Amino acid sequence: MTENIRVIREKLQAAAISELPVLFAAYEADARAGVQAEITRAKKRIAAYEKEVKRTQDLQKYEREYAAYAHICGIDEVGRGPLAGPVVAGAVILPKDCDILYINDSKKLSEKKREELYEVIMEKAVAVGLGYSTPERIDEINILQATYEAMREAVGKLSVVPDLLLNDAVTIPEVEVRQVPIIKGDAKSISIGAASIVAKVTRDRLMVQYDEVYPMYGFAANKGYGARAHIEALEKYGPCPIHRKSFITHFCEVQS
Repeated sequence: MTENIRVIREKLQAAAISELPVLFAAYEADARAGVQAEITRAKKRIAAYEKEVKRTQDLQKYEREYAAYAHICGIDEVGRGPLAGPVVAGAVILPKDCDILYINDSKKLSEKKREELYEVIMEKAVAVGLGYSTPERIDEINILQATYEAMREAVGKLSVVPDLLLNDAVTIPEVEVRQVPIIKGDAKSISIGAASIVAKVTRDRLMVQYDEVYPMYGFAANKGYGARAHIEALEKYGPCPIHRKSFITHFCEVQS
């Protein structure tokens, strides 16, 4: 009895990449156009997977270059630009044989993909550290210095001491570990990309929690950035305790 095309489709879709060649061999003699279309679709899936494997290998360029270092730590921050909420820094040490696919600059990933990768990174990383700088601290010492503080805290919270830091663009003051600043590093280094994802997911979750406390500003949607609805709420209600006073003077009166 000829197998139903829908069943064949479901088998191909459910199969792991490594299992597909066996299924191709089983169905390649089936001349039905629907079956051949499903095989073509599955072959495109293999091609996309192989392309991602190569991209991930390319993303490990710096990790290979500095492979003599035992514990390479990627560092990135999220939240320098928003009008409200903390800046969050992530520090991630990945295993030498890291096989996590789809890591990239967190801004280039969907929220769903970031959440998925966050769980994988937290499971597979050798160590993860997070650092925070509050709105009050940002106002006190400025966003750049507050970002450096958050990064130092993230490094300090690692359970394994790194011997090399790969940073997204910056050199962090008051850190004795050797640093390699990489422009647009979150899209060029798998370690920095992982740090950007951990920091982004952590900060986004915080802003969702703040939305429950201060619902009028739409923090769950805008994450504290200057979206029109956020600015209109600032103009209507004034600032809340997590607004950065030094960032909002154009939109509302700020009491010192």
